[in-house]
Amino acid sequence: MKQSLSLNLKQKLLMTPKLQQSINILQLSSYELSELIEKEYMENPALEMDSGSHEELEPAYTFDKAMELAEYLNKDDERPEPAAADDDYKVKEVSQRYQSLEEVLLEQLDFSFDDAKQIKIAKYIIGLLDQNGYLRVELKEIAALVNADIGQIEEVLQKVQTFEPTGVAARNLQECLKIQAEKDDVYRDLVKIIIDRYLNQIAEGKIKEIAAAEEREPFEVQKAVDIIRKFNPKPGSSYGKASPEYIVPDVVVRDINGKLEVIVNDSGMPRLHVNKLCSRQNLLDEDSRKYIEQHVNSAIWLIRSIEQRRLTLLKVVNEIVKQQEDVFRKGLAYMKPLLMKTVAENVGVHESTVSRTVANKYMEMPYGIVALKKFFAVNVSRKSGEETLIADKVKEIIRDFIEKEDKLKPLSDQQISNMLQNDKNMKISRRTVMKYREQMGYPSSAKRKRY
Repeated sequence: MKQSLSLNLKQKLLMTPKLQQSINILQLSSYELSELIEKEYMENPALEMDSGSHEELEPAYTFDKAMELAEYLNKDDERPEPAAADDDYKVKEVSQRYQSLEEVLLEQLDFSFDDAKQIKIAKYIIGLLDQNGYLRVELKEIAALVNADIGQIEEVLQKVQTFEPTGVAARNLQECLKIQAEKDDVYRDLVKIIIDRYLNQIAEGKIKEIAAAEEREPFEVQKAVDIIRKFNPKPGSSYGKASPEYIVPDVVVRDINGKLEVIVNDSGMPRLHVNKLCSRQNLLDEDSRKYIEQHVNSAIWLIRSIEQRRLTLLKVVNEIVKQQEDVFRKGLAYMKPLLMKTVAENVGVHESTVSRTVANKYMEMPYGIVALKKFFAVNVSRKSGEETLIADKVKEIIRDFIEKEDKLKPLSDQQISNMLQNDKNMKISRRTVMKYREQMGYPSSAKRKRY
């Protein structure tokens, strides 16, 4: 019997905390990176920061202060806050407080009621409204809460229902639309009939059935429906929302003298460097030196990781610009299929690196601000070949079909699918068309039909 010993050698990448930090930094947006830098600055005394200007820095400490290092490093005192940076591309914070629906309504109380009892009832009613502005509580429950009779509650409720936004404090959709129709002086004839009797049928697009039941022409019903659709079914929904988010572009593409230039938007990023005092370690004891080395190594790794992120982002975006040049010169409609694998091979990195590089990042270009991920394809097959097409472009084509369709004979999802295959050489299933249509907010063909 023969015995043999086989030795297999395998390379493994050990995921150290530092390597994990580098990977995490790569996928951070500019805003997130700024937050990380400030956090690290506050926690690592070996780091020094300037506001991002390019002026020459003065030494952080002089040689005469070297002996103070050990004491300084071990202090738990709060470090100075980093200075804010000014930058052409940085979006300034906008201090704007959005009023809640309750606040808006309470402001209207003072000039609407004189009686203290009515004011108390009105406050209860306002406090019970849901986020869409509806009153979902029975009046008898409110009456019990405020020790009043139903008649008093109804009287106050009718007054609150005259407040802005119009339609607020309604108990159901029908009442909400009725309040708005009365305010616009259109609550009559077919508008009144439809609000009172046919809201469910309208939701199902049954224009012909309503016309037949009321012995009217379909176009008359359609006209009334168009009026009703102008009303807001959720009058309270636009209040009390958080301030809108502002996007800081991570990269900027400019056409400079006919050449597309990529600028990594880090000019407003706080600049990090190692505290110059840390080079004077020879005057310190061994424990202090070890403490310093630990923090200095951490600081150096952080600075290198941030610079590597910048270089990788620059390479990847330059390749995107190269592959999608028509987009930057002619518009987003000229976006063509692009795979992360293609960019990775051309740049010389792994595909996962490209994925992390474009994650959570935005580009400012002549046609607006676009998420970097938008430049890459999703799996929508073509009739010939194995190419892919960007989903947004497919949606644009579907939108164009719907906007130009005959409103008397709107296109079904299957018809749109057939048109994509026959006219655009794209093989997209009916279910996918339906999904994209719904994502864009278009109803079914039956509900789009007009008379």
